[in-house]
Amino acid sequence: MDCPHCKVFHEEAIFKDNLMVCPECGHHLRMEPRDRIAYLADEGSFKEINKGLTSCNPIEMEGYEEKISQAQMKTNMEEAIITGSCTIEGEKALLGVMSFSFMGGSMGSVVGEKICRLMLKGAEEKTPVIIYATSGGARMQEGLFSLMQMAKTSSAAATLDEAGVPFFVMLCDPTTGGVTASFAMLGDITCAEPNALIGFAGPRVIEGTIRQKLPEGFQRAEFQLEKGFVDTIVPRSEQKSFFAKMIKAHKYEENFFAKMWKSYESSKNQDKEL
Repeated sequence: MDCPHCKVFHEEAIFKDNLMVCPECGHHLRMEPRDRIAYLADEGSFKEINKGLTSCNPIEMEGYEEKISQAQMKTNMEEAIITGSCTIEGEKALLGVMSFSFMGGSMGSVVGEKICRLMLKGAEEKTPVIIYATSGGARMQEGLFSLMQMAKTSSAAATLDEAGVPFFVMLCDPTTGGVTASFAMLGDITCAEPNALIGFAGPRVIEGTIRQKLPEGFQRAEFQLEKGFVDTIVPRSEQKSFFAKMIKAHKYEENFFAKMWKSYESSKNQDKEL
């Protein structure tokens, strides 16, 4: 297969062995959820949760059930996200990985529900949550039921924040629309893969609206990093160690302040005794 960036041909097996990154130019191709999970999660540690949830047809959109069936056959997935628990270099985490191959990664009621359940589980169990986002936005076939997921997932992210549990987001190519306008921008640390397209409306829509040519690299991860829209860009080969370090750093900080508070309380009690 040809790299879409440099056009150099490599066997598909070479791309897969290299985490779907071009060995020639370093371009990050799109990667399916199970391949990401196999790389990120320690061997044998991933346990899928909320499996079996599938979309109905809440507004009776003609042909929607057929589209769902086709997407399921194409991807061997039930919906556009897989969620589960795992360890990453020995550190416990809850992981959600979206698929652009499943109806453009669109967020309908099931995707929103699975994301919410993942976050609420993280808040309850005090386990860090990591979500790999890639999406064209809200699923138009579900109308308002889809748009409701923006508020719903944002509320779940707020619950996670109130519980003091870290939430990490990896923005993959592309992340746009209602997903960008909701949970994908609410991480404690918002990461992106190199050259990922990140925004609300896509560049073609913007150009058609303002009738101007956009600058080179507009809305790409590097542009968004420069503008402060994302916190860091992490190459795929470094993501496993990156998230393990982030989780360990949070644990260290949590333990440090817990010890400081315990010391403070102890000193207060000693003062009272005196």
